[in-house]
Amino acid sequence: MTGYVEAMPDELERLRREKYVLLTTFRKNGDPVPTPVWSARDGDRLVVFSERAAGKVKRIRRDPRVEVTACDLRGRRTHGPTVPGTARILDDEGSDRARAAIAREYGLVGHVTMFFSRLRGGRQRTVGIAVELAPAGDHSSSG
Repeated sequence: MTGYVEAMPDELERLRREKYVLLTTFRKNGDPVPTPVWSARDGDRLVVFSERAAGKVKRIRRDPRVEVTACDLRGRRTHGPTVPGTARILDDEGSDRARAAIAREYGLVGHVTMFFSRLRGGRQRTVGIAVELAPAGDHSSSG
């Protein structure tokens, strides 16, 4: 993909302010698989949550390379550049932190979503994902 920028703190903050971000993971053959997700900032990284059995979780376990860009609810890129990064699946404690960060970030809707997620299986069914944006100048892993 083109349009990469150096991941600086302002890029992390810019992406944190987006209602949706497009998290792109990669299949074994290298094909990109973009998915619109909610995200929140947790220190120097973005966090998202997902069903444990989701394709993106399986792809991240195999290949942690990701790309992140602003998008709308349907996953259409809206504005701003794409930023490469590295994702990792969080343990239970990290996943709880991710869920709490997303609930805070999205207010009432976030809290309600996390409440219903807990009713439907919570920790056993969902997992947090941490995304660390590539440091400035390190764009060789994507593109």
